[in-house]
Amino acid sequence: MRPYPFTAVVGMPDLRLALVLSAISPAIGGVLVRGEKGTAKSTMVRALAGLLPEVDVVEGCRFSCDPARPDPACPDGPHTGATATRRPARLVELPVGAAEDRVVGSLNLERALSEGVTDYQPGLLAAAHRGLLYVDEVNLLHDHLVDTLLDAAAMGRATVEREGVSVSHAARFVLIGTMNPEEGELRPQLLDRFGLTVEVASSRDPEQRAEVIRRRLAYEADPDVFAARYADEDAALASEIQAAQKLLPSVELTDDALRQIAEVCASFDVDGMRADIVTARTAVAHAAWAGRTEVSTEDVRVAARLALPHRRRRNPFDAPGIDEEQLEQALRDAEPPEPGPEDDGPGSGSEAPSEAQPEGDGGQTPAAGQQGGGEQRTGSGKPFKARLFRVAGVGEGERGRRSRAITEAGRTIGVQPASVRAGKPHLVATLRSAAPHQRDRGRSGPGLVLRKGDLRYARREGNEGNLVLFCVDASGSMGARSRMREVKTAVLSLLLDAYQRRDKVGLVTFRAQGAELALPPTISVEAAAARLEALPTGGRTPLAEGLLEAARVLRVEELRDPRRRPLLVVVTDGRATSGPDAVRRSQAAAELLAGVTAVVMDCESGRMRLGLAAELAEHLGAEHVPLGEVAADSLTSAVKSRLGRAA
Repeated sequence: MRPYPFTAVVGMPDLRLALVLSAISPAIGGVLVRGEKGTAKSTMVRALAGLLPEVDVVEGCRFSCDPARPDPACPDGPHTGATATRRPARLVELPVGAAEDRVVGSLNLERALSEGVTDYQPGLLAAAHRGLLYVDEVNLLHDHLVDTLLDAAAMGRATVEREGVSVSHAARFVLIGTMNPEEGELRPQLLDRFGLTVEVASSRDPEQRAEVIRRRLAYEADPDVFAARYADEDAALASEIQAAQKLLPSVELTDDALRQIAEVCASFDVDGMRADIVTARTAVAHAAWAGRTEVSTEDVRVAARLALPHRRRRNPFDAPGIDEEQLEQALRDAEPPEPGPEDDGPGSGSEAPSEAQPEGDGGQTPAAGQQGGGEQRTGSGKPFKARLFRVAGVGEGERGRRSRAITEAGRTIGVQPASVRAGKPHLVATLRSAAPHQRDRGRSGPGLVLRKGDLRYARREGNEGNLVLFCVDASGSMGARSRMREVKTAVLSLLLDAYQRRDKVGLVTFRAQGAELALPPTISVEAAAARLEALPTGGRTPLAEGLLEAARVLRVEELRDPRRRPLLVVVTDGRATSGPDAVRRSQAAAELLAGVTAVVMDCESGRMRLGLAAELAEHLGAEHVPLGEVAADSLTSAVKSRLGRAA
C-alpha cells in the first residue's frame, strides 16, 4: 500500500515545519513528537520519507556509503573504483522490543574465535544511514537504547565492541521519535538530546475533523488514486526541501542573530549549551527554507518555539510550553540600542551599578521555583530525596532503578549457557567450555574448534522497575485531622521517585462505602499526580474493601505484565469503620496479600494513638513507616505548587 501523502495531512503546521527543517538540516538532532493517540503522528513521519531526495550509494555496500565520499572506515570497504547506484532514501522503523544487537549490529563470535574473522552483521543504525530512523513510542524504549540512538545521531557514527573487537561505521540519519505522554515520560537527560519537540493534539473544529475523516476514508478506498491527487503537491514540497538543502551552506548566522539566540536561551533558564546550538542550527535551516541567506529575527523566533519548550522542564509534573511574552521580551532585549547624541562620549548617559545589583551578575535573580542545573531541589534549596523502598528478592523484570534483578546490564555475577542467553557473550567462560572437547573435534592446528553449544553468556545483576500500587485512605478520619495535605505531599514525593526509577504506578482509593481503582497502572506519573490532586475525602473507612481492590488489581497486572513485580504502599491511619465486623474483615483481606512486598504509611496523629496501622502492617507482613519518615525533605516547589492549586 502506498504511504499516505505528506501534503494530505490536515492541520498540524508546527509538526509539518519541524519535520521539514530536520530533513533540511539533520544536524538539528531530530524531532520528538508528543501527543495523544490517533493524531496522525506516525502517518506524517512515514510520509516524510517520500519527500527526501534519492541517494547515490556504493553498489553492494551494506552501509550505504556515498560514492563521492566513501567512509574510509567502512567495514565493507575500501571502495576504490566501486560502482555507484541510486536508490530512494530509507525509512527504518525501530520496534520497541528491539535488542541492542538488532540496533547497533553484532559480531559472529563463533567465526571470530575459530577463524579470526571479523564477521560484522550490521543493524538498524547502518540501514538508516542517510535516511530516516523512526522510533514509535520512544518513551517505552529502554534507556540505554535511547542513549545509543541519540549518541549515534549526534556523532554520525555507530560503534560496536564485542570482546575486544571494535567495528565503526557512519550513521547519519534524521531521528524522529513519537510518544504518548500518558504512557510515561522520557528522562530529562534524554529529552534534552532531541533537537526539536512538537506537541500535537486532535483538532476540536468539527469542519477540520470532518475533512480528516473524508480524506482517510478516500485513502483507504483506493490508496493509489488518493496519492495521485496529491502527487504534484508532494513533488513541489520535495523540490523546495532540495532547494533549501542546497542553500543551507550559504546562510549567514550574523552576530545580531547569535546575540538574540543567546539572550532567548538565557532568558528561559535552560541548562547547558545544547539549546543555544540547536536553536542556531534550526534558525539557519528556517532561513534556508524561507529562501534567505541571512538569519532574521523571525527565524530565531520560530527556532526558539521548537527547540526550547522541552528544555525548560524542571520535573515530570511541569507542563511543557513556552511563554510567548517572555520570548518577545528576550528578542527585544537582544536588539542593539539605537545611538543617540548623548552616546558620543565614553560613559555618557550611563549609570553607576546599583548596590542592590552588584556588578558581575547583571542583577538577575532566579524566579521562584527555578533552580540552576538539573537537580531537583526543595523549596529550601536542599536536594530532593525520597525514602527508597525496594521489592524483596531478585527479579527478572524490565530495566529500571528500584529493585535487584537479573538484567542485560550490570555487574557480572556468573555465566549461563546460550539456551538462557542474557547480555554479552562471556569470552573466558566460552573458551573454558570449548577447551575440553578439542581433541574429540580433531583440532590439528593453533585454532580453536568452536560449537554454538560452547557459547556462554554473562549473568548480570542490575536493577528493575516495579509496579508501585498506592492504596490511599480518603475517609473522613484522614481529612478531619487535616492529614490529607501531608499524605498527598508524601505520595507525590514517592511518585517523583517512581518517575526517576522508571516504575509503573497505580492508585486505589477507599472511602465511604467502598473502594475504586482511581488510576489503572500506568507509566505516566503525571496522570497519577492529577488523580491525587482531585481526590475527594470524607465518610467512613472501608479498609477491607480497599485492600481487596488492591489485591484484585495486582492479580490482573500479574497476568498482563508477569515480569514486573509489585510494591504495595498502603496509606492509612489503620482505622476500619465501614460495614459489619470491619476490623476482622480488614485483617482477613490483609492476609490475602501475604507475600506481596508492602509498606504501610502510618498517618495516625495526636497524643492518643491506637497503633492500628502497625497492627495492619503485621497482618500484611509489611514494613511499618510513620508518615513523616517517608520523605522528610521532599517539599519540592513542584509539589508545593500542585498542592496549592488542589487546596
